[in-house]
Amino acid sequence: MKFVDEFRSNDYSKKLVEKLNNITSEKINIMEVCGTHTMAIFRYGIRDILPSNINLISGPGCPVCVTPQSYIDTALRLSQKKDVIIATFGDMMKVPGKKGTLSKKKAEGADVRIIYSPMDCLMMASRNPFKKIVVLSVGFETTAPMTAVTAIEAKKDNISNLFFFTAHKIVPPVMEVLVQDKELKIDGFLLPGHVCAIIGTKPYEFLSADYNIPGVVTGFEPLDILQGLNTLVRLISKRDYRIRNEYKRIVKAEGNPYALEYLNKAFDIVDSNWRGIGRIPKSGLKFNGEYENFDALKHFKINYKDYDGSPGCKCGEILKGKIKPIDCPLFKKLCTPENPVGSCMVSSEGTCAAYYRYHKDIK
Repeated sequence: MKFVDEFRSNDYSKKLVEKLNNITSEKINIMEVCGTHTMAIFRYGIRDILPSNINLISGPGCPVCVTPQSYIDTALRLSQKKDVIIATFGDMMKVPGKKGTLSKKKAEGADVRIIYSPMDCLMMASRNPFKKIVVLSVGFETTAPMTAVTAIEAKKDNISNLFFFTAHKIVPPVMEVLVQDKELKIDGFLLPGHVCAIIGTKPYEFLSADYNIPGVVTGFEPLDILQGLNTLVRLISKRDYRIRNEYKRIVKAEGNPYALEYLNKAFDIVDSNWRGIGRIPKSGLKFNGEYENFDALKHFKINYKDYDGSPGCKCGEILKGKIKPIDCPLFKKLCTPENPVGSCMVSSEGTCAAYYRYHKDIK
């Protein structure tokens, strides 16, 4: 398949692995920030072929995973309103709240619909004028622009029955929290290609300037990841703390100016709570004054307070990279994809889901 097979060459993969083995013998800890990277690394068996001195740590790069349980519980309450249609991406359906999941509420009669884009809700709103459409807007900078565009278009079309329950988060601030954590020793980052396609590489330069930690932007095919690791390990071994871009076919230093324009038009940057990590300054997005009428919390007059749940779940420690899923006492026992206790087991980008599906010790 043209433009895919080229990035999955066995021969070139072997050459890149051989190069990795010859760069350095020092112990190196690398965090892949993005959940899609975590899943791809497992799917292609990359962990199994890396030199023993290179330790890959999975980070908090899954937006569903870092959304507090209080968000789910509020969405469940909204789904019980007779005049409400909940519109959500599919990976939110099985995230557990205190009283079930959206999937369970749907089975009980709630009007919960899976969408593929927030823009789907413009037509949904026009076709259901006596219903209130509530979009569960969860995601990083990758998906937030589409929420902004949808709200902007809804305002132009005078759509008054469309609302967004937003939990959009910004990635660089959580990375700063991680590098400041004295229990973690991160030598370098594989930076998230999808997020970087929107915001570019400049927002990560603080890693180099303030903390002497290099980072490499890379894509999601095997050769992308192996090339990114080669570049990053070389930077670490040479004490070269630059931010490098190995995903130039997609990512530009300045990011996507059109997407950033929409973000700046519709949102303000605010403090935000991350599941298992806590409240991080300037790490979230909230509708500004011009678009606040689309805010579901404001419309339904909900006094929202963040909290985490799932007693016994170690999702927070896993998201920080402090433990692996197999170290959680619930993993594969009480917590499985069919009966998840925490969000890390639900999402297709979740670290627990990746370990459950691909880890070699899991039968």
